[in-house]
Amino acid sequence: MIVIDDIYISDEVVQEQFVCDLQRCKGGCCVEGDAGAPLTDAEKQEVEQAYAVVAHRLTPEGREVVARGGYFVYNQEFGWVTPTISNGMCAYGTVDAQGLVKCSFEEAHREGLLQWKKPLSCHLFPVKITRSRHADHEYVNYEPRPGLCNPGCTLGQQLKMPVYVFLKEALVRKYGEDFYEVLTQIASQYYETTPSP
Repeated sequence: MIVIDDIYISDEVVQEQFVCDLQRCKGGCCVEGDAGAPLTDAEKQEVEQAYAVVAHRLTPEGREVVARGGYFVYNQEFGWVTPTISNGMCAYGTVDAQGLVKCSFEEAHREGLLQWKKPLSCHLFPVKITRSRHADHEYVNYEPRPGLCNPGCTLGQQLKMPVYVFLKEALVRKYGEDFYEVLTQIASQYYETTPSP
């Protein structure tokens, strides 16, 4: 366990290796799950503001679900989340000609149409962050999905890419540059990992 201020990072975040292999998993993390992507209050506003930019990218069912139920829905276990369509896919998912499920927000971001990239919970996957009961600290855990994430685990091992290095952008987005620098120093000093690129 690594502790930085009130953030508890599991050893697996620096010891394990992972790189998303979209060609093999087909974007299954946007489909499989118990609910849509968890959203912060600020992200709820981002989704609402970005919808007009991405609406044309969504499946017809995705647009229908949003029109009928709203930009986000409340889940008893996860709080506010993105809506999903009948097959479990996030309503904001888009399917390309090769059958790959991609995030419509991220696609628009890559094209320079949105500054916001996508929900942080998606950006951090397969790392999940949970708060303690009294919300005085956070737990950062590596939780790849069995089966679905096997290709990403394999590719990460081939490339010798630690999870925290693969997720540098997302971790910096969540906790800042100083946090990531400290995490990198701890990882390089106490663990056998590949240094950050």
